[in-house]
Amino acid sequence: MNSKFTRRFAMAVAASAAFLAAGPVAASDWQPQKPVEMVIMAGQGGGADRLARLFQSIIQKENLSRMPILPVNKGGGSGAEALRYLKDKTGDNHVIMATLNSYYTTPLRTDIGVNIEEFTPIARMALDTFVLWVNADSDIQTLDDYVAAVKASGGTWKMGGTGTGQEDSLVTAMLENEFDIKVTYVPFKGGGDVAKNLVGGHIDSSVNNPSEALGFYQAGKLRPIAAFTPERIGVFPETPTMAELGHDLVYWMQRSFVAPKGMAPEAVAYYTEMFEKLNASQEWQTYTTEKALLADFLTGDALQAYFLEERDKHGALLGSMGEGS
Repeated sequence: MNSKFTRRFAMAVAASAAFLAAGPVAASDWQPQKPVEMVIMAGQGGGADRLARLFQSIIQKENLSRMPILPVNKGGGSGAEALRYLKDKTGDNHVIMATLNSYYTTPLRTDIGVNIEEFTPIARMALDTFVLWVNADSDIQTLDDYVAAVKASGGTWKMGGTGTGQEDSLVTAMLENEFDIKVTYVPFKGGGDVAKNLVGGHIDSSVNNPSEALGFYQAGKLRPIAAFTPERIGVFPETPTMAELGHDLVYWMQRSFVAPKGMAPEAVAYYTEMFEKLNASQEWQTYTTEKALLADFLTGDALQAYFLEERDKHGALLGSMGEGS
């Protein structure tokens, strides 16, 4: 047996024993009987990955699960790898998946044989926000400065993102349509890489989530120009919204959890209760405030209805970009 696998297995068994010794917390009669996979629809280092691992950490610290939660990144094909994996796990009570908007955009853009209506909604934890960023050494101070600089570049302006059809590429398309500008879209593996490349001067701007760029902002290396939110973001009180500047540009990224088709109802109840307790934790509430997320808990049929409504909205947006099946 592969020695690395052996070590991982031993660690999982040890962690399982520790959780068993601590005793279950959830009120549900059903309990997981082995470690639970938390599939992440993105690579390491970006907002989705950091959030999923934060959730895993809180679940462990608050003893919200009888068994360990094991994060697994499957970000290939803008989340297609994760979606196919979840489809293949039909009826598995020990797999959940952390989603972002590629949950519905990827199946719209590419025929991967996945219909999200078949998956089991668990919980929406938050809505994440977007901000237009430039390097702090840039002369750009305002949205007007930004638009003028992009137009002056003659199409050579580099906008960093995480892949065509991903959330930041949709926000970029919104900017191009609104201001009649054209940028060169440069994809990276994750939002963390995007922020680093903006700091390093390898790209000219980004529309990172605040959590992905906040550390660089606090270090004085990145400058927020405008927020894609209805109201100003608390951690950037001096940064205007696009709406304030006369542009109806608002975009959210959902941070939710789903499960495979056919998960047992008692398992669904267990995970729903687990995330409800996580949502009430002080650590999560503090994090959402500090990282500019809107904590907006939603479960069950209401969450599924939200997913399908957002799928329709994104289908229309992708269609305007010439994308979609």
